[in-house]
Amino acid sequence: MITPINLDKTSIRQLPLFQNLPASQIFVLQTHAQCEALCQPLITASTLGFDTESKPTFKVGEVSTGPHLIQLATEQHAYLFQVNDETLRFLAPILSNPLQHKVGFGLKNDRIIFRKKGIEIDGIVELSKQFSSFGFKQQMGVQKAVALLFGQYLPKSKRVSTSNWAAKSLSPQQIDYAAADAYAALRIFQELQQRQHLSCSLSPK
Repeated sequence: MITPINLDKTSIRQLPLFQNLPASQIFVLQTHAQCEALCQPLITASTLGFDTESKPTFKVGEVSTGPHLIQLATEQHAYLFQVNDETLRFLAPILSNPLQHKVGFGLKNDRIIFRKKGIEIDGIVELSKQFSSFGFKQQMGVQKAVALLFGQYLPKSKRVSTSNWAAKSLSPQQIDYAAADAYAALRIFQELQQRQHLSCSLSPK
């Protein structure tokens, strides 16, 4: 465990690595049939780690067509949904369910983004603002949160984060990166809840 004063990049990189889910427990899904076969645990979970990835835009005026990947995580598995009509059809009831908490970082614009795809997302819990009781007035990112709560280092490769998330076949590095973000968010939520540091209401709106 480290103190807030040691949350600089150099100190964080020296910490033990965050233990992501193994590759055998990470599923990449492209079809509704795959979702139905593998994702039943998502339907009954009360809390899900949540994140999205989009193909980056590099040209001035270029409009993002993302998200191109939607990540949900339970304690045992991470599910990476490559966005298309079939996966969105499966995800819509989960994302719009106010009784299922979707917890993550940087989710401010997700409601707007998903509304454009015909999904009214609900049950979002933004974790970046949950660290005031630790003495942080500014928003916290997932990497620093992992360091603060677990004394571990969550690698965040810029090369991977800015890669093509719309690719039909994701690389092992992309799969590990995307799963880690959702899984870490779930672990952070659980830790904050256990320590009674959650400042948000978890009741449905």
